[in-house]
Order: sequence, then C-alpha cells, then structure tokens
Amino acid sequence: MNHSSATDRSATFGWWRPETAVAAAEGNSIAAALQLLDRPLYLVERNGTLVPETAGTAGFGAVPADSLPLHGYAPPCHPEQLGDREFCRELGLRFPYLGGSMAKGISSAAMAEALGRAGMLGFFGAAGLPFAEVEAAADRLARSLGTVPYGFNLIHSPHEPDLEDALARLYIARGIRLVEASAFLALTLPLVRYRLHGIHRAADGTIVTPNRLIAKVSREELAARFFAPPPEAFLRELVASGELSEEQAQLAAQVPMAGDVTAEADSGGHTDNRPAIALFPTILSLASRLRASHGYDRPLRVGLAGGISTPAAAAAAFAMGAAYIMTGSVNQACVESGTCNEVRAMLAETRQADVAMAPAADMFEMGVTVQVLKRGTMFPMRAAKLYEFYRTHGSYDELPAAEREKLEKTLFHAPLDEIWQQTRTYFLRRDPRQAERGDRDPKHRMALVFRWYLGQAAHWAKNGEPGRKVDYQVWCGPAMGAFNEWVAGSFLASPARREVVTVAHNILHGAAVLSRAAVLRSQGIRLPPEELRVEPFETASIKEYPR
Repeated sequence: MNHSSATDRSATFGWWRPETAVAAAEGNSIAAALQLLDRPLYLVERNGTLVPETAGTAGFGAVPADSLPLHGYAPPCHPEQLGDREFCRELGLRFPYLGGSMAKGISSAAMAEALGRAGMLGFFGAAGLPFAEVEAAADRLARSLGTVPYGFNLIHSPHEPDLEDALARLYIARGIRLVEASAFLALTLPLVRYRLHGIHRAADGTIVTPNRLIAKVSREELAARFFAPPPEAFLRELVASGELSEEQAQLAAQVPMAGDVTAEADSGGHTDNRPAIALFPTILSLASRLRASHGYDRPLRVGLAGGISTPAAAAAAFAMGAAYIMTGSVNQACVESGTCNEVRAMLAETRQADVAMAPAADMFEMGVTVQVLKRGTMFPMRAAKLYEFYRTHGSYDELPAAEREKLEKTLFHAPLDEIWQQTRTYFLRRDPRQAERGDRDPKHRMALVFRWYLGQAAHWAKNGEPGRKVDYQVWCGPAMGAFNEWVAGSFLASPARREVVTVAHNILHGAAVLSRAAVLRSQGIRLPPEELRVEPFETASIKEYPR
C-alpha cells in the first residue's frame, strides 16, 4: 500500500471513529480511495501510519479516547459538481464539458449527437463548408437531438461577409439557439442580428434573449467587446431596416453580446498561442469588472479552451475558476470526428513539439496563422513559402521561373494559370466579387491561387486524399501530445478506441480525482506522484451520483 508515514504529514486537526465499535482499515491505497468520488476520504493515523478510510464519523478538535487522529479530509467530488452549475442548468447540461467547433465539419454532427446525449455539449464545425452542407447538418441535428442541447459555429469571415450573413440568417430560420462565435476580430452586423433576434421582456420584467452566443477569444479587447452590449451603430442599422423595434433596441442596450466567453489559450487552428495560466485569470477579472460597470443582473462567465486534454489540465482549469472546459484537438482524434482514419493515426503519434504555425486560408492576406500538425506533413513549410512569395511579389508572374516551376510541380500539380481558372470558376459561384477583383488585380489573383492550396490541403487531410499526405493540413495544438502521453499503454492509445464521450468521461473523472487530491495537499498531505496518476478506464458512462 502507498500509505504515508505519520511523520510525513500535517498536524492532527480532528478525530475519526469507525461506524462500528471495531473496524479495520479498508486496505485501499490513497490513490484508490481518491477514485471513489461519491465517498468522503479520511486520512487517519493508525499505528504511526496514515491510512485512507471512506466511511465513519469525523470531527474537529481534540481526539476522544474512542477515536483516531484525523490528518486529512477530502469531500466527495462528482464530475458534475465541477465548473459552474448555473451555466449547466441554463444550457440543460449534466457536465461542464463542451466540444469546440473544428472547421469543415471535423466537429461533426455525430460528435454533437454523442456529446449531447451524454449530458455534454457539442458544436458543429460549420466553418469552411458549403452552405448546403451546413443546412443539412442543421436539419439532421434538429431531427436527431430535438431538445437535447447542441450548437453551431459562426466564424468571422472578413473576405466572405455574405456567407457569414447567410449562415447567421440560416441559424435564425432553423431556430438554432446556441452559436459559438470564433476568430472574430471585431463584432459584425450578422452576429448582432443573430444575438438579438426575438429579444423581449418577460411577464416578470426580465429581458429574454432566445439566441445565445458563446464567444471564443484570446485577447482582452475582444472579450471586452463581447461582454459589452451590442454597438449602438448596429442597433440603429437594425432598427432602420425593420429587424428590430425601438423597444427591442432599448432592451438590447442592457444585455451583453455574450454572457459566456471561452478564453482560448494555445489551441489548434486559429490561435494566439496564449498561455492558459496567464490568459484565463485576466479574462475572468475582466468579466467581474465589466459586469459591475455595465450593471448586469447576471454574472459574466468564463470557460477555458486550448491545451485541455488530460485530467490535470481540466482540474487546473476548474481550480482557476473556469465555468466550463472546451476541448478541441483531442476530439479530432476520435472516431466520431469528420476526418479520415489516416489523420487519426497521425494524431495518435503526435507529441507536444510536433505542431507549428502556418498561414491561414481564410485570412491569408492579413498574415493570420493557424496551428497545425507538422509531423508527417510538409504543409507548414510549404504554406509559409507561399506567404513569403505573396509578401514579396506583385503577382505569380513575377516569380523566378525555377520557383514557379517548382510550385507547379510539387504543390499545385498543375500550371498556376490553370489553378486560377479553377479558382475563378469557384468564386463566380460563391462570391463573384472575388473573381472580378482577381481579374483586375494580379496580386489578389495570386492570393486566391495560393489560398487554393491552403484550402485544398485541409480537404485532402479530411478526406484522406491518396498521394497528398505530404500536403495534409491538420489543425492541432500541443494538447494532442499531452493526451497521447497520458493514455500511452492504455486502451485509448489506439485511435479505433477513442470515442469522444469515453475521452470526455475520463478527463472529467480524472479532474474530479485530482481536485480531491488538491484538497489533501492544501492540508499539508504530501502525496507521491504515483498517487496522482489517473489511469484511463473503459466505461459506457460516468456513474449517476446523488445530486
């Protein structure tokens, strides 16, 4: 047994006695006792050694003659007690666990269904998909989940504002009540329109906003914009168009754009590579200040994403005060994700240093980058080369002949002029203004051609395109490597065994175990590392604990 010596612990602070007149120690290690989440844990001194007990009676003060010294106590900690219970009640969740949106349907409808049915929340990754596919996913989830909570993603699309507007209107038309707003550099009219649709005052006087945003941000100034009421200019525009009444505009000025904000630390995809331990407390403090300054009658809540894929990371998030946690990279490696088995196998081999930043397809000209997998693919290096060419040349016709030939042979597998004609045809259907501008402006034409490669690289990865593995663009953060280290040697080491709910249950269960261990440490109990190792377990569900 890994019991501690009584000389290696804090002073006695109370007493414990068994439920029966004579009782022996249970024989469990502290590690095993910590796993019994629905039972208290008493560290009792027996014959100079600390042993764990999970039943009996304890109290503070001097030790009576019929009792044993008590040196540590950890209360029950159920996974559903983690995070903010009011947040879960409002959304209809059992657990404060959200599956974040990954573009191009990688966060699939199947993933949203699995998480939703398990008492969690999944966002469908609508970014980068044709409008018809998002529409079909909305119809599917409405049929399959009904009132079970789920959400859709709305990503900032500065180069395709019409698409952003169309998606926001689709969500309104389909009655989708929850949207994750991601990668926004500023608030936009479609986002404000979605948030305020149907706003009204209830019979008891409270302001009701049927549509809810959970904004994902990594900067203080963006969090402040989401925590603030909608901008007055947008309210005036919506009133002028007849989409809001004057009364609704007045109500809108009293509610935040998003009452819940996810602080996004070092994540896959769009990220500022922020350290969670610095970012989260800052956003949490900002939420407290802005609630007071705006006079809201409800709290502004902050969740945490980026780097969360292990019990330790989840426990740390909740210890800092996260209302909920959001996972991303680890979900892409699960069987329900909308990617291919080859990518899942690549992700299962990933270590924390196997990621890099590369130019983003949707914000290429702005120099925005995304975090991607570099192990087993040349995409980050090749994409960076394209951005360097774009930055230093006025058109692809200015490229040195040898460099152009190399691009056409290794990246595009076709002449650049041919790629332009394909790209032009695509934009004539999707956004004719882009094609027309490309006809006029050779630098914009170069940008669209280079963006073709970046966009296709994500499709090749998702679909497992034969012969294009070296060009796979796989959005991934260092959390993937942390997860692989944790599950090494367990059943979760196999990509085929990684189901999104099983992964979630293990992270939550482990976070609860480690939260209990932290209580013991705060009492001066020194626990060896082996006591804190939470091994993955195979289970269909987390035990239903008494509420």
